[in-house]
Amino acid sequence: MSWEDNVRRTVPYTPGEQPKISNIIKLNTNENPYPPSPSVAKVLSRMDAGELRKYPDPAAQRLTDALSAHFGVPADQIFVGVGSDDVLAMSFLTFFNSGKKIFFPDITYSFYDVWADVFRIPYETKPLDENFHIRPEDYFGENGGIVFPNPNAPTGDYLPAEEVENIIARNPESVVIVDEAYIDFGGRSVLPLIHKYENLLVVQTFSKSHSMAGMRIGYAFGSRKLIGYLNDVKYSFNSYTLNAPSILAGEAAIEDEDYFEDCCCRIVATRERTKKALRELGFVFADSKANFIFVRHPQLDAGQLFQDLRKANIIVRYFPKARIDQYLRITIGTDEQMQVLLDFLKDYVRKHV
Repeated sequence: MSWEDNVRRTVPYTPGEQPKISNIIKLNTNENPYPPSPSVAKVLSRMDAGELRKYPDPAAQRLTDALSAHFGVPADQIFVGVGSDDVLAMSFLTFFNSGKKIFFPDITYSFYDVWADVFRIPYETKPLDENFHIRPEDYFGENGGIVFPNPNAPTGDYLPAEEVENIIARNPESVVIVDEAYIDFGGRSVLPLIHKYENLLVVQTFSKSHSMAGMRIGYAFGSRKLIGYLNDVKYSFNSYTLNAPSILAGEAAIEDEDYFEDCCCRIVATRERTKKALRELGFVFADSKANFIFVRHPQLDAGQLFQDLRKANIIVRYFPKARIDQYLRITIGTDEQMQVLLDFLKDYVRKHV
């Protein structure tokens, strides 16, 4: 027997490419095209570097208190972590231990099946319908937990809050995790439902709408009991999840509400203009409520278009997977970036269709 026989093996998550080349239009990883609030730069510039010799506050109390004040949720019903990925991974480890299959969509955030495999959690994917909608009735059967993004990724499709509540209400014996990474770009958060359903965990992030993907700050809301269990696992795994600069930057960002709302409005306006232009070029897509659009053209091969865009220094995301291998996910950039993309596509469609 070799030591390798005892290695836990899995197929890892493939993150979006972070190209090392300059002069590109990067529309592949759903990053915010605008910088964080000026308050973030200000607070980091004032930070005493000598403080980095000490461990950060394990409770990230300043950030938790800022989130509490902003959302009107008691601090003991908030959990923070290193990006929503960390929060979600901790949640899988904490809540999905019944031995029953957990449910999530077949076309969704591709980290879910990776975590399930790593933590040895059985799972069953529920097919989206022909329009890429989640069917709530698919989640009414016996299960060991439920997780899905809303709006969904990579489709951008939004499930109305009433239908989300239907899923939660029909699963009182399971923890239901609603991953709201993109909720600030459209739709209505189910955050208020944490006061009605003890089994609901709502996860959000600073990476998208707050322009802070590089800081890695995620957070979750739930009942006191739910958050208490999450903290027990966190403190058994890594007490010091968030570093000191992230705590200060997160606090500054959440307090600058005007800047946040302006940024979101600009992205939504650009998204809607881009949708209109893409439809005029013959592209089809679900009505995205996220900061990206998941598109296909009935007369163009998505894989080839992906490569040709790349040659033009425009990088989007392509998933060579069943059901979606003719789609491209296009992050919403600035108006100027999207115009370059649209000019390329207009010429491309003219030549190839």
